[in-house]
Amino acid sequence: MSDTVQTDVTTPETPAEAPQTEVVASSEAAPAGRGDRRRDDRKGGGRRDRRDSIREEEKEFQEEMLSIDRVTRVTAGGRQLRFRASVVIGDGKGRVGLGIGKSGEVQGAIEKAIRDAKKNLITFPIVNGTIPHDVAVNFKSSALFLHPAYQGTGIIAGGSVRKIFAVSGIKDIIAKQHGSPNGITNARVTMRALRALKPLALVRDFSKKAEDPSIVSEDKKPAAKKAPTKKKETKSE
Repeated sequence: MSDTVQTDVTTPETPAEAPQTEVVASSEAAPAGRGDRRRDDRKGGGRRDRRDSIREEEKEFQEEMLSIDRVTRVTAGGRQLRFRASVVIGDGKGRVGLGIGKSGEVQGAIEKAIRDAKKNLITFPIVNGTIPHDVAVNFKSSALFLHPAYQGTGIIAGGSVRKIFAVSGIKDIIAKQHGSPNGITNARVTMRALRALKPLALVRDFSKKAEDPSIVSEDKKPAAKKAPTKKKETKSE
């Protein structure tokens, strides 16, 4: 009888001690996990966010890919396969550049093209979202005509010409291209046309002369009156 009573008394004590040890273990493990999370945040998370924000701030140009072509060079050892990338960049405020790069990898060709575009930046005037005057330019077998447009017209152009206007900051323009369908040739003729634009102060405004009749052009000045010629008297015999 005494043995059975002792076993009944000792059995409820063992399960009561077990959950206490589990609770203590969980309470001691919790702060260790929080510390690990804080360390992970300090090591990786915070630094990556800062790096991403710095990269976004340093990127001042918008990049637009014109084309990526696969080109080959024939040498004595055989054919060498490379990639050619043409990229146009712009800040949206009247600065734009065109670059071409070649490399054995696509990413390397794009990086070279962006570096080349930054070296060939040009600046042109923008007046109310459009160009100040008409311009027509020829380059090799390509011809381009640009005409300013009213606000809300949009960019009426196609191909590489449209991509250049999109990153340059022009919002309203009418463009017509003739000749070669080559994208790089059309991009070069567009760059020449933008380089040929003059500031608004140097552009002569002909609309004022039509409105003000007091302004007389040089072509419409009255001609000077000539003195009447004397007739020769004929002697009658």
